[in-house]
Amino acid sequence: MDLRRMRYFSVLAEELNFTRAARRLRVAQPALSQQIQALERQLGVRLVERTSRGCTLTPIGSAVAEEARQVLRQVAEADRRITAVARGQQGSLRVAYTRSARGGVCDSLMTEFRDRYPRVDVALQTGWTAHNVGELLAGRLDAAFVRPPLDVPELACRVIAEEELLLAVPSGHPLAHGRSRVERSRIGDEPVVLWPRDNGPGMHASITGQLWPDGPPRIVREEPDDEQLLLAVAAGHGIAPIPEGRARVFRIPGVSLRRLTRPVPTVTLGLAHNPRTASPPVQLLLAMAPQLPGTAERP
Repeated sequence: MDLRRMRYFSVLAEELNFTRAARRLRVAQPALSQQIQALERQLGVRLVERTSRGCTLTPIGSAVAEEARQVLRQVAEADRRITAVARGQQGSLRVAYTRSARGGVCDSLMTEFRDRYPRVDVALQTGWTAHNVGELLAGRLDAAFVRPPLDVPELACRVIAEEELLLAVPSGHPLAHGRSRVERSRIGDEPVVLWPRDNGPGMHASITGQLWPDGPPRIVREEPDDEQLLLAVAAGHGIAPIPEGRARVFRIPGVSLRRLTRPVPTVTLGLAHNPRTASPPVQLLLAMAPQLPGTAERP
């Protein structure tokens, strides 16, 4: 059925007066009469009876008016939902954290997004940079928190935060004592505990380049995550670089945290997505995400 005719008839059924209905619809009265007559011809029934004071509905007209109101309500609701989806205010958003940066800006951003767009179905998971990149490329994620730099031309990455890189040492180690910052020259020959390079090649290269500029560290043990890494340090297996936020979260007994001399080593946090498949909810998330001053989203 013609939705315009149904709307005209619905208004006429409420006003029971062609003049008032036409004024409310902002159309000429003859045009309204023509549309009602066309609707009657389409249905093959008489919907209204004209009277000296306006019109009345026939029994079938009353039934059609109720159906018209229901259809128009459904159309209006569908229009609202479609508009919400198009604007990203409804739909779904699949996001992965990186386990080296849980809490802080990541959780704050996602909490704010959920509060602002409650109709978006947000699905969260936790991975690591290399895993998250693979999931983005495969289309199984819409956005992901990662540790830049990324060498993935298909993805865009916005740097949203930066934090200092600390040195975790066994509490009984000579490096654990003293008030001054630790010089890089003192850690060159130390055994190092670190996570596998494949977990985040860019971050791995950035960390080792900043802390061991004269050559690669002597890695004696690899652990899958920061908590296991700190436990290995507490057991005396070596020293380990760790983002300050994660070091403060775990606070493993037997581990001392030290700062290094300038230039202060740092690690960054990024929000990555595939710009070719970015949905409206992704665009809303990006609009909310901060950007670290002095950085540019890549590409």
